[in-house]
Amino acid sequence: MKRPFNDILQETKEKHVYTVSELTRYIRQIIESSFPNLWVEGEISNFVLHSSGHMYFSLKDAGSVIQCAMFKRANERLKFKPKDGQKVICLGKISVYEPRGGYQLIIEEIEPKGIGALQLQFQQLKERLFKEGLFDQSHKVPIPHLPTKIGIVTSPTGAAIRDMLNIARRRYSNVEIIIYPVRVQGDGARDEIALAIRDFNKLKNIDVMIIGRGGGSLEDLWAFNEEVVARAIYDSEIPVISAVGHEIDYTIADFVADLRAPTPSAAAELVIPKKEDLVNSIKTNTSRLKNALLNILDLMTHRLARLRESYALKQPLKRLEQYEQMIDDLGKDMSIRLEHLVKMRFESLNLLTQKLEALSPLSILNRGYSISSRLSDGRIIKSIVDISAGDRIETKLGKGKFISKVEEVG
Repeated sequence: MKRPFNDILQETKEKHVYTVSELTRYIRQIIESSFPNLWVEGEISNFVLHSSGHMYFSLKDAGSVIQCAMFKRANERLKFKPKDGQKVICLGKISVYEPRGGYQLIIEEIEPKGIGALQLQFQQLKERLFKEGLFDQSHKVPIPHLPTKIGIVTSPTGAAIRDMLNIARRRYSNVEIIIYPVRVQGDGARDEIALAIRDFNKLKNIDVMIIGRGGGSLEDLWAFNEEVVARAIYDSEIPVISAVGHEIDYTIADFVADLRAPTPSAAAELVIPKKEDLVNSIKTNTSRLKNALLNILDLMTHRLARLRESYALKQPLKRLEQYEQMIDDLGKDMSIRLEHLVKMRFESLNLLTQKLEALSPLSILNRGYSISSRLSDGRIIKSIVDISAGDRIETKLGKGKFISKVEEVG
């Protein structure tokens, strides 16, 4: 059955058509007014820290995903760094991002699920500084055995400083202690502690430095878990002892310092030796040194006595006479040996002379032979082919020589 035209016309006049922006805005008003601040549990994924300082990520569980935004003013208060895969509980409110028409969670606070935010921040900073090498044993320096000046960075009103001063007076009152007063918890504590460490290094007026405080909660001790304090300790040229809290408490400062003391009192005992122990040690060493010197003196006395009774010291001229006799004997022996050596050399020389004379051409000439050579060039005449008629020759005899002229060659 067809509806009357007037009914349709009336219905068209009453219909309201929304734009996309109007509808989105209307939905946003409904959602934001229906959901006040609420806690949402989920797992972080697709985490992005924008250059603006805002954080964007997704919060998911097994069945759904919701987009999240945490603006810079809110995330500056975070005690840890969110990352993908962390299970968290977020406080925020539902909103609609109109340009995309999607709903999202605007987060004001984040807490790690199953572990406290401070504990997670502690673990994250510890891991990062460890990788950078701030805990390396090779960077740590030994604590001086008997410092004359000790710097203490702590609260001037806490029980820790009173305990350390009492121990110092009791163990070794001669040591000089310089206190650098700082806040050890709350806002600004970390900067004051770091500044105190740097100031002591600038002044260079102490031998060793103790930083610390008495016990407390993780929040109370947190100033000693701050990165600025850790780096000030690492950069310190003065040996640093960390003495924070009780024996069971561990801070980042403990890992970076050159020595960790379980308590402030223990730090004072570690760095300040007991005067009585030093006096007893000096007495013991003095006695040992005295006994050692007496033993050496006794040994030297016995050696001197033996030398005094020795033959060399009793009759020194006899010893010299013996040496003189030995020198004479050596001289005679040397003369005989030289004479024998010269005689052998002369005999060898005569033998060689006889051999040379036997091989000499002059020796042959003495037996009636002669040697002739051409006078023009000195060439020895061995055959008639070496001379011609008219040549002048020189003839050497055993005694003398003469010159002749060849008349005929046959």
